[in-house]
Amino acid sequence: MARIAGIDLPRDKAVIYALPILYGIGKHNVHELVEKAGIDPRKKIRDLTEQEVGALREILDRDYQVEGDLRREINGNIRRLIEIGCYRGLRHRRGLPTRGQNTRHNARTRKGKAKTVAGKKKAKK
Repeated sequence: MARIAGIDLPRDKAVIYALPILYGIGKHNVHELVEKAGIDPRKKIRDLTEQEVGALREILDRDYQVEGDLRREINGNIRRLIEIGCYRGLRHRRGLPTRGQNTRHNARTRKGKAKTVAGKKKAKK
């Protein structure tokens, strides 16, 4: 089993589908990464040699920020926004969308499950 950046890659997947499991590597970065390493993108992880896995590790360490380092940097950026009290920081603190999306009818992903509020009672005639 290939272990890259502290993550075990699934043995039965092709390289282009297994590498995006690493945080910070997307489907667009994979093609660039595989080209630099000189690996066939359709090759299964179990068929990679130690040299190919080593080449992938080396390129990832040198050119990309992945997993723990990237998560730490992103969390640090969010913490900084919250501390300086800017608009984006306030939105993060309140758990609301930070990029200008409408929150009147949607934004359930950020706001969480709907909290139902009782409706007005009708007046009797």
